[in-house]
Amino acid sequence: MANIKIFGGSSHQDLSQKIVDRLGLELGKVVTKKFSNQETCVEIGESVRGEDVYIVQSGCGEINDSLMELLIMIDACKIASASRVTAVIPCFPYARQDKKDKSRAPISAKLVANMLSVAGADHIITMDLHASQIQGFFDIPVDNLYAEPAVLKWIRENISEWRNCTVVSPDAGGAKRATSIAHRLHVAFALIHKEQKKANEVDRMVLVGDVKDRVAILVDDMADTCGTICHAADKLLSAGAARVYAILTHGIFSGPALARINSACFEAVVVTNTIPQEGKMKHCSKIQAIDISMILAEAIKRTHNGESVSYLFSHVPL
Repeated sequence: MANIKIFGGSSHQDLSQKIVDRLGLELGKVVTKKFSNQETCVEIGESVRGEDVYIVQSGCGEINDSLMELLIMIDACKIASASRVTAVIPCFPYARQDKKDKSRAPISAKLVANMLSVAGADHIITMDLHASQIQGFFDIPVDNLYAEPAVLKWIRENISEWRNCTVVSPDAGGAKRATSIAHRLHVAFALIHKEQKKANEVDRMVLVGDVKDRVAILVDDMADTCGTICHAADKLLSAGAARVYAILTHGIFSGPALARINSACFEAVVVTNTIPQEGKMKHCSKIQAIDISMILAEAIKRTHNGESVSYLFSHVPL
């Protein structure tokens, strides 16, 4: 692949390395550091003039620092005469703040979209956006990839009774994602209706669908404190589910999340590596990770070659 440079930010260097390994390339040279007053400094260590540049930076860890670092890297490449700069953001920061749901609430996802555009990004590649309308916040192309091919592969290879399972969405917002997976597996679908009094705190849950004597597979885009999925798992078990799995794209696992998973009835909690999971897996044996570097690598390759990325929504050579 000619005229292409891939740089990795500091938020998820392991994923950046896996992507370039899949493509048979080397990571571009970049040094990121902080001044004594905590300002972020970025130094691009090689020429990007006329190159198709991809910057991999996930919205995790110190999210504000990661976002600022990404913006500075985009700007540095743009003013160094890169022909195109694509921000590869596996986990989009501030994606949950996608609408004005109460008075004086910010739409922070729109603000992040504006910042990326103003910094000079020509294209965005991300995965499983919390709300698909975030694509409309941009005036530049956005490819929202799905982890679905990798999820389907994991289910078929790791759940022996997957033909007798029910795919469950833990809330109405994730119904489309769960029904798509259920349709591809030719299995049943169920939905949990939840009532929340405030963020990250579930008041009541109602199961719509049948899971009795079936393997229940909870599917969601992200898990933060894990209150919702742990309550959902208990609800499924009390409804007669034989076993319960959870499959999530973005495993944030903040606060009491690991303790809740350890004490919950899950057979396994499966997440992709859009966010680094090595440290969390050491403290919670139920967590397993799916590598999605192949999906991102294929998206970069097809974008660079001017090919359609929509092919990846249903097919990817894992």
